Amino acid sequence: MSERREVVLELPEAIQLAMRLHRERQFEAARELYRQLLQVAPGHPDLLHFHGIFLCQTGALDDGVASIRKAIAQVPDFVDYHVNLGNVLLEARRIDEAEECYREALRLDPGCARAWNNLGAIHDARERTADAEQAYLKAIELDPRLTNAHNNLGLIRWQRGDIEGAIQCCGAAIGIDPEDPDGHRFLGILYATHGLPDKAAEAFRRWLELDPDNPAARHHYAAVCAEVKPERASDDYVSYTFDRFAASFEEKLRTDLQYRAPDLLLKALEGRLPPPTGQLDILDAGCGTGLCGPLLAPWRHRLVGIDLSAGMLEQARAKACYDELHRAELTAWLRAAERCFQLVVSADTLCYFGPLEAVFAGAKAALEPGGTLAFTVERLAHPGTGECSRLTANGRYQHDREYLGRALAAAGFGDVAIEAAHLRLEGGHPVEGFVVTATALR
Repeated sequence: MSERREVVLELPEAIQLAMRLHRERQFEAARELYRQLLQVAPGHPDLLHFHGIFLCQTGALDDGVASIRKAIAQVPDFVDYHVNLGNVLLEARRIDEAEECYREALRLDPGCARAWNNLGAIHDARERTADAEQAYLKAIELDPRLTNAHNNLGLIRWQRGDIEGAIQCCGAAIGIDPEDPDGHRFLGILYATHGLPDKAAEAFRRWLELDPDNPAARHHYAAVCAEVKPERASDDYVSYTFDRFAASFEEKLRTDLQYRAPDLLLKALEGRLPPPTGQLDILDAGCGTGLCGPLLAPWRHRLVGIDLSAGMLEQARAKACYDELHRAELTAWLRAAERCFQLVVSADTLCYFGPLEAVFAGAKAALEPGGTLAFTVERLAHPGTGECSRLTANGRYQHDREYLGRALAAAGFGDVAIEAAHLRLEGGHPVEGFVVTATALR
């Protein structure tokens, strides 16, 4: 009979183990270990600090911020605590608070390259591009091997249209750390934007080699390399991508990307909807954080949202305008839905599908006769090739205008309107798309 042996760790080793479990996404094990450690040493500043970061990154932002602030209260002159608190606040788009943290870090240590780099991100978020560039250059001067600063400087140059300069910055970051997957990811996107698909393919291939379990790496590699393209973005890719950015998603869309899809849909629906007296059963297909919800609320008798990202659904739930929220894949949910909606809207979701026949058939089945379907898609660049849709290097699909009309008609829709529009910015340039409305026939 074997004896069970207990392994006793010193507190610093145990904290390191909890951090490793966190990094490896073993969240429940990390949570339990942090709980046990806090019972033993509830006031240990490093424990409070790292537990706070864990809480922030697993959805408990306010509790996490409070924990890091407790650590700072005990050791107020430790620069890393201020920088990391700024990082979680910046991720949550609490810009003013994040800036205070970085400036306090720089007061304590004017030579802290990480703080200069992250202060650059604050300037970038406030569209102070020149200040952001100077902050990144200062960070690189202080620490020439800080890869994030090189990549961030490249992003600034990309946003102002200097693709060559951005590629040089990204190349510098990769030269410092060739094993960093993010550098190859960014380089692949830059090459694709610059019309260099072969180089983009090589960069994405290297990204996938370094991070083979990353669904985003698999998806982007397939976009430029696979002979047979996937018909839609995988569930894993969508969940991974949007869960990571759920907390900061809306602020980034509105400020950095000047996102307009929900407002464009509402304008397109003028004349199709009755006066807003709370009489419609509405489906928000791919609801994300719920940006469409408040706009649709005046017509809402029942508002249902579906999305693949649990993080996005949590943000939508906080808006308190949805009667139901479901985590599900869109076409599967539509196939199982009853014909009970008078309106189905889908903002910036169908760009993650190639062929749309199954989506349109599902929407038709979910709509009552005479109901309205409204959605946005990205416009196929260089049409006339016979393509119905095209998976681009940014991971999204573009669609052909004529194809949209044919597919909607085949699914049983009429009175189709397809209007060209600028949907948002990407890399400082407008993303061209279509705003589409159609009526479900009997």
